[in-house]
Amino acid sequence: MEENNSNIVAGTAGGRHVGGVATTEKYEQAAPGLLKNSIDRRIVKVRPMSTPIDQLTRCAHTRGATAMTVEYYSVDTKLTEARLTEAYEGTPGIDRGGLTSFRLKTDHDNIFDVSETVLVPEVTGGGSPAGPLVLYVLSRSDEGGLEVTPLNGKVSVSMGEEYVELPHIPAGSRLVRMGRAATELDVQTAQFSALPRKASNNCQIFKMQVEQSTLAKIAGKEVGWNFSDQEEAAIIDMRLGMEKSFLFGQRAKIYDTLKKEYVYFTGGIWGQAPRSVELDLDSLTESDLVGLCSKAFTGNNGSRRKILVAGTALVEALSRLQYSKVVTSAGTRVKWGIEFKEIVSNFGTLYVVHSEVFDQCGHASDGFVIDPNYLTKFVHVPFSAEKLDLRASGQRNTDAVVLTEASCLVLRYPAAHIRVLGKTA
Repeated sequence: MEENNSNIVAGTAGGRHVGGVATTEKYEQAAPGLLKNSIDRRIVKVRPMSTPIDQLTRCAHTRGATAMTVEYYSVDTKLTEARLTEAYEGTPGIDRGGLTSFRLKTDHDNIFDVSETVLVPEVTGGGSPAGPLVLYVLSRSDEGGLEVTPLNGKVSVSMGEEYVELPHIPAGSRLVRMGRAATELDVQTAQFSALPRKASNNCQIFKMQVEQSTLAKIAGKEVGWNFSDQEEAAIIDMRLGMEKSFLFGQRAKIYDTLKKEYVYFTGGIWGQAPRSVELDLDSLTESDLVGLCSKAFTGNNGSRRKILVAGTALVEALSRLQYSKVVTSAGTRVKWGIEFKEIVSNFGTLYVVHSEVFDQCGHASDGFVIDPNYLTKFVHVPFSAEKLDLRASGQRNTDAVVLTEASCLVLRYPAAHIRVLGKTA
């Protein structure tokens, strides 16, 4: 469709140029979406410390969503250990062509494959020098259990012949998966594939209306986003509401009988994390902080740098600690427009930021460790501004701007995140 405005002229490479005064109407004609994109980029400059989760997702991983309900896959890693369900009491092994085979039953037999080596750290094997018992998986029994042979079992002699014994292994002992051992002529090994787990969340439509003639200001063409106090208060109120929903929202879909439409509610990431750690804030020690770092950074293959968003009571307890060379407070770091306090441990680095949203939602003693590499925001409707001419419609003698976004947060690798539950007297 041809443009009727003679002030918009074609460029040499297919672009369009605006002649005369650049108005918002001309910008929409010449470059649809330009002002909306400007809004989405500039919103992160509005009090970023008040809404760290929302701030982080606007600067990090964002994906478009074609529907209000998004489906995604989260991938876990294979278990690294199992526990013995029945104690091994010295039952004689079975000779298999020179190898002595023993059957062990675990709570997760299926994580072990033929040719894998297995460490039993709590049991001492034979040999010199003595070390933890190491087993080699010969087969996995259809009746349940593993057929294994010890690599450093105890060698005994009976009637002039040597035979291998397996030492006593108590029930509950850990069996840790180690590397596979193949023969020279082996070409194939047991198949391995990680199957992702399907999950879903709802995008929630967040809205805020500001009744002022502000569209030109929101476009940010003269001095950026030149908010008045009222406008800035409206934006921060909207972001605070989104922050609470992103953290503690309940996923749901209901039919509003008055509006005759469905309403979608997003589920918060607090409930998506599978793990929690408890801290006694009244007697918090550096040892407790080491334990927190251990659980946050081990057993999940996540990043070595994670973010701890914490309520007031938890931040106070962390601030009272006397740090040593084991766990150090390394000053502050500004990233994504947020000022973090760094806590460095041998396990990894925590970026700590205070959030009053936790206080307002009844979690002043709690926190949430987030791996930013595995936090994704799905956006169905990008943050945008729509002008309502209420004067022309006869409603009010004002112009209004409605800010809208439909989005949700998901944890793509839930095990990389952990809830921190603080206890106080």
